[in-house]
Amino acid sequence: MSGHFSALLRAEAPHHGPRVPVSVLTGFLGSGKTTWLNRLLASPDLSGTAVIVNEFGETGLDHDLLTAAAPDDVVLLPNGCLCCAVRGDLVQALGALMDRPGQAIQRVVIETSGLAEPGPILRTLLLDPLLSPRYRLGTVFCTVDAVLGQSSLAQHPEALAQLAAADEVLLTKLDLIADPAQTAPLRDCLAQLNPSATVRALGPDGVDLLRQRLLAPGPDLAPAPGPAFYHPLAAPPTGPSHLADVQSFVLWRDEPLDLDGFAQWLDLVVAAQGEKLLRFKGLVQTVQTPEQPLVVHAMQHLFHPPAYLPAWPTADHRTRLVFIARGLDREALESTLDVMARRRRPRRPT
Repeated sequence: MSGHFSALLRAEAPHHGPRVPVSVLTGFLGSGKTTWLNRLLASPDLSGTAVIVNEFGETGLDHDLLTAAAPDDVVLLPNGCLCCAVRGDLVQALGALMDRPGQAIQRVVIETSGLAEPGPILRTLLLDPLLSPRYRLGTVFCTVDAVLGQSSLAQHPEALAQLAAADEVLLTKLDLIADPAQTAPLRDCLAQLNPSATVRALGPDGVDLLRQRLLAPGPDLAPAPGPAFYHPLAAPPTGPSHLADVQSFVLWRDEPLDLDGFAQWLDLVVAAQGEKLLRFKGLVQTVQTPEQPLVVHAMQHLFHPPAYLPAWPTADHRTRLVFIARGLDREALESTLDVMARRRRPRRPT
């Protein structure tokens, strides 16, 4: 049976008109999501932005705190986890926003609960047949408390899942730190756990920075080039920690890989080890199109549609596969990839 990634490779790209970008704002409890979102929505050029707030508990409050947004532009989804039980509500809310009369929605921001893992949201946006023709995934932002962020990551797996899903990591509450150098250990931790994310400090110009990111076309799914993209995980903090078995590593290949063979290998990895994958990104040089890198991007069992870049971003054309995982056997991955590469290597004429 063909795997998910193989099926995506064979699927023809759908022909749709412009789709509305949906950005996701995640972050652990108390990291400042609502505060910064409220400031952001006051920007005049962000009119036409709808907000979906997902809160934990029976009574939501954060949606009432978004004073900068028009009441009709804010939708509350209760029961914080955005799991299967409320995924239908998310589909319904996005459908209602698109179909409502009046000013057309230009973009959507989903603010998750501080206890929510973003995976179900991303799966819904990418896979739901009613949403995918009308919406596309924008940037995934993750707010991290500059004071308590490192302890949250060490103690709460939800915080780690939020960080792993992020394209942009936003450091908040910097005004509570006397010396900016005190954030160095946290920055190192963030870079080690999600080396593909951009870390930005939300200082006095934070609103302008966020506004620019929301107005931008979308995130670049290509990993940063070069060896600097690899950061071995440092020793975890002392005491109980969920970081102890988290790895961040890169598999490199100098020779182009056969596309079908790579797809089958990736299908097997995700089928057998998908629950251990927090995040996976890669630039792949294939035998079929060596001058155009294939961008692959997945979280657990969920793949973004693969896409080709028009050209390599640098002179380095090596394949690089970046894993953020919990308890994944790197040596087994490398050995099985080696076996696939040898079996699929083009035969030289005799």
